[in-house]
Amino acid sequence: MEENFNIEIISPEKVIFSNKTKIVKIPSYEGDMSLLKDHISIIAFLRPGIVKVSDEEGSFQEFFVQDGIAEFFNNTLILLSSSIESKKDLSKEFLENLSQVTKDKLQEENITDEERYTLNHKLDAIKEINI
Repeated sequence: MEENFNIEIISPEKVIFSNKTKIVKIPSYEGDMSLLKDHISIIAFLRPGIVKVSDEEGSFQEFFVQDGIAEFFNNTLILLSSSIESKKDLSKEFLENLSQVTKDKLQEENITDEERYTLNHKLDAIKEINI
């Protein structure tokens, strides 16, 4: 029996990734989720973090996402985001700059609790990335 399902990672400019997979791990505001074939249909907002997509050999491809939407329906997962990149395409300079910008935003006086929560998750996700 086929255990794979379809996944597409899409930005406004292009399709970043499209393939079949056995499992995908996504960071959402509801918590980290692992999705397998025949998962219940969902729509979830993505929070900053790492999306992990297994390939047929069982290893994972990783993508850094800052925000977006995940929709799982009829064994197809679609991730829509204007800020998602393959982890292998990230540079140390990009991550250092993003980390500094995020820290600067955290120092602002007018940020909401929601923004503080999101910015802290972004910093944690950046720290997890080894380049």
